[in-house]
Formats: sequence, structure tokens, C-alpha cells
Amino acid sequence: MNRAFTLIEPGPVVLVVTREGDRSNIMTISWTMVLDFSPRFAITTGAWNHSFLALQHTRECVIAIPGADLLDKVVGIGTCSGVDTDKFRRFRLTPLPATQVAPPLIRECLASIECRVIDFVTQHGIVVLEAVAAHGNPARRERRMLHAVGDGSFIVDGRHLDRRVPMATKLPEGV
Repeated sequence: MNRAFTLIEPGPVVLVVTREGDRSNIMTISWTMVLDFSPRFAITTGAWNHSFLALQHTRECVIAIPGADLLDKVVGIGTCSGVDTDKFRRFRLTPLPATQVAPPLIRECLASIECRVIDFVTQHGIVVLEAVAAHGNPARRERRMLHAVGDGSFIVDGRHLDRRVPMATKLPEGV
């Protein structure tokens, strides 16, 4: 039973960027969820993560979506603490200015979503976010995303299966 979550682990793995004062930090999060067809998301984290305090204080972050080629950086970011590590410097990532929030985007990622915190569900460690801006990086050659199994292994996106036509009546306009 203690491994049941590995059967339905959500994805993709994301990097959550926070900024408090003049210091930015990055944390790896594998438990993410789209809440509906609106730009609302949830991540699971809590006081055990250094970045959680910044989320509580500033109520904003950037969700950066790394490509599969960044796997070793993603794991490294998730296994060290921002308390004593400048993760942008250590992992050679490039911060770019965001347009709506203080935390920076990450140039090397596939996309970045600027978010504001709209709710904390403390009992379950859930942070509810609303997107306020989104940025793609079409120059990235590696387009596959990472998905954590939950046991230290990862799955990379594979073949794209298109079923948009038969699902058209169920998709929101513009998708």
C-alpha cells in the first residue's frame, strides 16, 4: 500500500521558482494537478520545503516546465536545499524577468507559468495557484517532459497520439 501512489503519480515534474527579498530559489515538485479548464493549478508541498515560506509570504511563484534533457538538474535541485545553495548558479540555469510576479522564469525550460497563490489547503499540503501569465520557449529542441514514478525513476513523454477531432465537443474553445 505504501507504493500505491506510484501507480497514478501525476505529472509532469516541474520546477517551482520563488523569490523572497533579493533571493530566488527553485524546488522540484512532482505532485501537480490542473484543477479545471481555467488557469488554476495545485502543487503539493509544505513547511519541509524551504520555498514554502516564500510561497506563504509572497503568495507568488513561477512554474517552470523542464525538458527531459534537464533530468539531472531537476534531480539535483530536488536533493539540495535553498537554505544554503544558490540553485540558479549551482545548476547553471538562467533567470529571466517575469512580467507579473517577482520570481524569475528559467530560460532553459520548455515553458513557464507565472502564478499567484489563491489558497492553501493545509491539511493536505496543497497550494492552489492561479496563472497570471504564460511563456513558451519554442527554440527548445527537446520537447519531451518528465514524469516521476515516485520511486526515484522517471518516465519521458513518448509518441504523441492525436484525438482532438473526436474530442472537439469536450475541449474548451481555443485549445
